Amino acid sequence: MGTQIEVGIEGRLGVIALNRPEAIHALSQEMIEGISGVLRLWADDPKVSAVLFEARDGRGFCAGGDVRAVRNAVLAGDAALVERFFASEYAMNLQIARYRKPVVVIADGIVMGGGIGIAGHCRYRFTTPRSKFAMPEAAIGFVCDVGVNALLARAPLHRALLFELSGQTVGAADAIALGLADCAVPPERLGFLRAMIVNAADAGQVETALAGLMQAESVEAGEREACDIYDRLDEITGLESAAEIVSAVDRSGVAPDFAVLLKARSPSSQHAIHAAHLASRRGDDIAAILGIDLNLARFMAQQPDFAEGVRAVLVDKDQSPRWQSEVPLREIAELIAGSLPISS
Repeated sequence: MGTQIEVGIEGRLGVIALNRPEAIHALSQEMIEGISGVLRLWADDPKVSAVLFEARDGRGFCAGGDVRAVRNAVLAGDAALVERFFASEYAMNLQIARYRKPVVVIADGIVMGGGIGIAGHCRYRFTTPRSKFAMPEAAIGFVCDVGVNALLARAPLHRALLFELSGQTVGAADAIALGLADCAVPPERLGFLRAMIVNAADAGQVETALAGLMQAESVEAGEREACDIYDRLDEITGLESAAEIVSAVDRSGVAPDFAVLLKARSPSSQHAIHAAHLASRRGDDIAAILGIDLNLARFMAQQPDFAEGVRAVLVDKDQSPRWQSEVPLREIAELIAGSLPISS
């Protein structure tokens, strides 16, 4: 498996630990394929009754997919590598969402993009009050992917849309309110929590044991600062387009700093995000939602805004992207309409 993930079995608990701390465990092709392979091996292994995702030392659980590597592939004209990365990542997301055995995550610290694609689809999702969650794709000219629309479809529409369109980083309380995590545990209790998860996997009634552990260890996660802003803008998200929503938030004067954040994002990304989320709400099949993600990812990764956004945020870090003014409305609509469910 290399050194980027660590895999082991403790009692009857299969453990997958992300181990790329220098990149806040950003998902490489090696990590994605390693995780998928281990999940396939454990699916029918009677020695494994549950699976735990965690991360080794570092500032968080996972900062997302390795979009710098994807950008390099795009600039090199390696469309096959780009296709392989997204197809394998989304297949892994589907594996986790549909896994027959209980999947648990301890997502502490930074949980963004592809990190939510792992943690969000687990059946039992522990975080801590200090954690930070985001789907920052609008800031890098991409689209909110990894099946997050299946998770956010359970949240009120205005909260889901404003979270995605802004790429805003939110705290644990907001993440729980959005449906991205289940409960927060004090950081000093994580060692005890992990030991109890091992015990739960060894217990005869693993689902009951995990549910009881979640209830017993949960604490207040803090204030819902982002959702409080979103709730004050709930009627605005009923407008027909992302551009109208961004303009209406700006005109409202309700949250000036939030309006600035919205206006700084890629218009093409916001249009794709808005259209994909509304399409995802018309059905609840995670494979179909990931199929929309894959079609849009193929397209958006090849658009100028993606290379420019990654440059501005992650390469040069000047935070001053120069977005394309023309939004590919027709292409995005056709890609969503023509998408097919993926398989794991």
